[in-house]
Amino acid sequence: MSMAVRAVNSCSISRSASSPSLSAFRCRLYHLSPSQVRQSPKLRFRFRFPVFRSRELLIGHGSYRSCSFHSLMESVMEELEEIRARKRIRATSKMGVIGCGELLVDKLEKRVLQKGLLVEFRKDSERILLAVAQKPDGKKNWMVTDQNGVTSSIKPQQITFIVPGVENFDHMEITDFIQRAESNLDEALLEYAWVELLEKKKSVTAEELAEIIFGSTEPLESYSAHVLLSKDEIYFSVVEAKGSRSVYGPRPTEQVEELLRRKEAKVAAEKELQDFVQLLKSAKTMPRYSKPPKGSWTVEEKTRHKIESLEAYAIDACKNDDQKRTAGTILKAMGLAKLSSSAVNLLIDIGYFPVHINLDVLKFNIHTEYSDKIISAAEELLSVSSDPDEMDRKDLTHLKVYAIDVDEADELDDALSATRLQDGRIKVWIHVADATSLVQPGSKIDREAMRRGTSIFLPTSTIPMFPEKLAMEGMSLKQGKRCRAVTVSVILHRDGSIAEYNIDNSIIKPTYMLTYESATELIHLNLEEEAELKLLSEAAVLRLQWRRQQGAIDTNTIEPRIKVANPDDPEPSINLYVENQAEPAMRLVSEMMILCGEVVATFGSSNNIPLPYRGQPQSNIDASAFDHLPEGPVRSSALVKIMRAAEMDFRKPTRHGVLGIPGYVQFTSPIRRYMDLLAHYQIKAFLRKDSLPFSAGQLEGMASLINMHVRVAKRLQNSSLRYWLLEFLSRQPKGKKFRALILRFIKDRMAGLLLVEVGIQASAFVSVGKQIGDEIEVRVEEAHPRDDVLSLEEFQGT
Repeated sequence: MSMAVRAVNSCSISRSASSPSLSAFRCRLYHLSPSQVRQSPKLRFRFRFPVFRSRELLIGHGSYRSCSFHSLMESVMEELEEIRARKRIRATSKMGVIGCGELLVDKLEKRVLQKGLLVEFRKDSERILLAVAQKPDGKKNWMVTDQNGVTSSIKPQQITFIVPGVENFDHMEITDFIQRAESNLDEALLEYAWVELLEKKKSVTAEELAEIIFGSTEPLESYSAHVLLSKDEIYFSVVEAKGSRSVYGPRPTEQVEELLRRKEAKVAAEKELQDFVQLLKSAKTMPRYSKPPKGSWTVEEKTRHKIESLEAYAIDACKNDDQKRTAGTILKAMGLAKLSSSAVNLLIDIGYFPVHINLDVLKFNIHTEYSDKIISAAEELLSVSSDPDEMDRKDLTHLKVYAIDVDEADELDDALSATRLQDGRIKVWIHVADATSLVQPGSKIDREAMRRGTSIFLPTSTIPMFPEKLAMEGMSLKQGKRCRAVTVSVILHRDGSIAEYNIDNSIIKPTYMLTYESATELIHLNLEEEAELKLLSEAAVLRLQWRRQQGAIDTNTIEPRIKVANPDDPEPSINLYVENQAEPAMRLVSEMMILCGEVVATFGSSNNIPLPYRGQPQSNIDASAFDHLPEGPVRSSALVKIMRAAEMDFRKPTRHGVLGIPGYVQFTSPIRRYMDLLAHYQIKAFLRKDSLPFSAGQLEGMASLINMHVRVAKRLQNSSLRYWLLEFLSRQPKGKKFRALILRFIKDRMAGLLLVEVGIQASAFVSVGKQIGDEIEVRVEEAHPRDDVLSLEEFQGT
């Protein structure tokens, strides 16, 4: 082998980002003298030579002499010129290298597969292997033995290259052959050949390239050249292919420069990815309380993009293909499946998500905080002490007022009073917090409340419709404080129907703030000093009896409620409350809220006030068909199945068949529900004799948007409650027994159950002979909150 070939074989041609264009190099390379090469500091291609064991260098065909680096460089440049001259001769005579515009038929002559030939074939979409042909397998296929010693049948179209010059190759030597070929794979050789062939506008086969860069077309060199060309994405492209034969042409300079820029960007991106993956792996191994804070992942733009892509992937909310691709690449680099659950678990493992992250809050894009502008607007409202209805308010501070709610209620927007009139009838007052004394239609605060539609009550927190300080300090009813309210007063006939009613702006002073549990206890105690509470309970009983006579359907059941004190901890404390809606205090409050809604609907109808009237058509199935079922959860579950969809009208009331009343308007929660606030705007304007802020058409348009938000909130509340119920069950001792009511049969012996002590519904196979309404004992086999899995087994032990 000549010295020139050795020099080329050992050279490495590299380039930097600050280098001049490839076209400039191509034009100059052949016009520079050896001295110019030595003296040009800006030359973008550098030749690196191997370190020789002695100072003697092979020159020509066997003569030796000692030389300095400069003399070596001069000799190399001279030899390069000789190589070019010889290549021109070989290209036109020996190997037939042709121009890119010439016919390629001669280069694509078909090679016949024979026993003992070394072939490269595509095993699958990811693997390319070398193998030795053994024998035909049918008309077209061949049996081959690959580098792993596996013999298989391959189709002709799987063959990507037949190594030339090989006969009777031993498959045991394939691994060594591959290792030797890999030592030849220097991309710099391709760049050298590209410059040479681009200038001459020539195309090449793998063998021709081998002759150019290795000075040989032996099997090893030819295969090495083929690998270089087949893997190359920069310098050459296939201009013609036939079977396992391909002809490659040099790409244009501009295209190569663009591809090189892309490659550099790709290398930088891969380096950036690996750095990020190392950060993830490091964070995973840290103790939970030592992990990086969430904010640290979003400081740098490149890190923020990746972590946000993972977060979007985790909740199936990628904004574009780039986010999806980025997250998938990260998961693959971490050795994880490309699943949203993988992203969730990874983000939990690095501390970016808490263990019990509420994914639905992210999926539904729930705004848990308020902007600074809204907070400032709320504080401005609180600083204004004027009351637009001050002159028209009735002073009801002499009344004993009971506010009954759950113990952790943040906003109290309704309270109750009662007295017995001289004629024996009961008069009740339903006091509702006057939110509209602070908020006006169309204001910043009003628009924000409308956008939210409702407060969202989660086991871990409350996301209020109004900024917390405004709701708590300005609107909410407070024990022992003078509070602005809208009061609905009602005198009941002895049968529970409405005799008289009135709606007034008022001032009240709540006497008691009671939980449902404490209110129920007081009712049972029947204390003389709490006669008003007893009257409220009596009024509630009268109302329920009257509504049932009007066809009302009683759907009271068992409802669970959970409060999680420290949700960001891996194992937070869970407080479970199971409320029976048939309990006296819950019945009392429910009946008074329904009564208030009926009065407001009647008032609105009498005065032609557009309001969000709610109705529900009576079911075609008579509710008495279910009287044989036990009263409570079992019967309620059956009745709910036959109920027709609720309806809304904004011009006049429609009958609410389920409640058994002629009309109904939700009015008692203006701090928590925007539809209630709309009703307040309309009623308050009428009381002031102002023009009504909204027409029926406007109310209908707003209701469409608000109800969409309400549905999302309800879905979020239900999914969050179920998650924590499952988490609660997952922590119970293995084998613990729970009481369960059979609500219905789904198929054969698969029954729908209600766990009485937990308030959650599930399904399980029950033994033969069990009936709807029966109570059985079950054990929890599995409970996985993140996967929403609950598996129960009937306990049949003694």
